[in-house]
Amino acid sequence: MVKGILVGAVAAALAGAVAAYVFIAAGVLPANADGKPGRLEMWAARKSLRAAIRREAPSGPVTVPLTDENLRAGVRLYAAECVVCHGAADARPSHIAGGLYQKPPQLAQDGVEDDPEGRSYWVVSHGIRLTGMPAFGKSLSETEVWQLALFLKHMDSLPPAVEGAWKSVPSQAPASRL
Repeated sequence: MVKGILVGAVAAALAGAVAAYVFIAAGVLPANADGKPGRLEMWAARKSLRAAIRREAPSGPVTVPLTDENLRAGVRLYAAECVVCHGAADARPSHIAGGLYQKPPQLAQDGVEDDPEGRSYWVVSHGIRLTGMPAFGKSLSETEVWQLALFLKHMDSLPPAVEGAWKSVPSQAPASRL
């Protein structure tokens, strides 16, 4: 009897694996960037991301001091690397942001100020798979990633001099069409 249950379980697992392969190989699983993801895909992506960040994000003190100079450096880096997807102070998405799946948050509106700096550091450094969020850990120095994380943490409460620099970052949003 145990042998029959074991054979049945193996056969069911094998049938499930074959069905999943056929589903994917036949192109039934959406691969288009403008398609709506299924619940299982969304659950798996969120669960995996949260677990990775919880396990890997730095939780100790920030290695870069919170100064106007470091915040301004974060603004400059954001303007150079992030604004095209995450928007400027006007929170209006660019055409690139509008065409991405998943839609990137417009950080002036959907900010991450409530996230610990270590979480933002991890996301900037490692990116987020299958979302368009690239990993900057090999192209930016550790100091630069921390400067970006500091800016993101404090973007809603910047000192006046830094606020001026942030507000002057040009929007990438398309001009209104007549």
